[in-house]
Amino acid sequence: MNRSIMYAFLASLTLVAAGIAPASAVEPSHPVPLDPAPEVVHQSAATTPEQQRAVAAYWTPDRMAAALPLPSALDDLPVSLSLLGGRRASDTDTDTDTDTTSLSDSSVRRWTGGGLVAATTGRVYLTLDGVDYTCTASVINAQNRDTVLTAGHCLKNKTGSWAENWIFVPGYADGRAPYGRYTARDMLVSPKWSRQGDDSYDFGFVVLNTDLRGRHVADRTGAQKVSFSGRIAPYVHAFGYPSSPPYSGRHLYYCAGATHPDRQGTLGSGMDCAMTQGSSGGPWFADFDTTTGTGTITSLTSFKYTDNAAVQYGPRLGDEARRVYEAAQIL
Repeated sequence: MNRSIMYAFLASLTLVAAGIAPASAVEPSHPVPLDPAPEVVHQSAATTPEQQRAVAAYWTPDRMAAALPLPSALDDLPVSLSLLGGRRASDTDTDTDTDTTSLSDSSVRRWTGGGLVAATTGRVYLTLDGVDYTCTASVINAQNRDTVLTAGHCLKNKTGSWAENWIFVPGYADGRAPYGRYTARDMLVSPKWSRQGDDSYDFGFVVLNTDLRGRHVADRTGAQKVSFSGRIAPYVHAFGYPSSPPYSGRHLYYCAGATHPDRQGTLGSGMDCAMTQGSSGGPWFADFDTTTGTGTITSLTSFKYTDNAAVQYGPRLGDEARRVYEAAQIL
């Protein structure tokens, strides 16, 4: 089945858009299977103080502003940049609206309600194959108080390269980092993503280093509940930092609506939402409380099909996701 995904671009297109590819600050080690969890694929990132400082120094304000919204790994043919509105909106641009943008009968709203979601959701910056990108991630409940959930393609390009220079900015808002910046210590994905490139398993977990004062991210931001039941809630609130036009990535946005099974090839579900690239990895909450900004994460933003920009899809978080999560707790 031809499953050309909207977020897929050829590396040559992104290189043209990004200009000269910057050098990487950290050379990661080779991925090694975890023991006692050999079914999980693990990649070390910034494990020494020197590496952590190098990654933090790499992300200057100029590099962060120039980072591109990350497409998902290439499935079939590249998608024209015109589908996403031409040039990328930079961090110095103004979003086209401050409340609602309607695209193809889908409503995307800027989140202004505060609460826990405003602290636990954040922007991710990373380098993949020499190009700087941005994604979204969320702090989740974990014994180590250092775990975030994001899309698998925000960590590894399917069977291809692992990300480098990975850093998380929780609560990002218009260039501000109210809770600091956290470098990745370890990245974990399912082998069904890393070795088979299966879009049904486009999820991953990152164990973060503490900040410069030795504080765990969850101690500063709080954390969200996550369900590994394998069931995506029938109605969700989805959050992210869309960074392709008409959005700039400067603010947190969300969609709310019913979900439906993906009938075109994955085991996940879709929902009406016209958020653009950069929102990849953003959490989908069941039973979301708009007053407290809390809920239970049952999926995350993964991809869109080329013929429908108004519907985004997310994977189930079942036993496979639980295994990867549990492996993250023993690192």
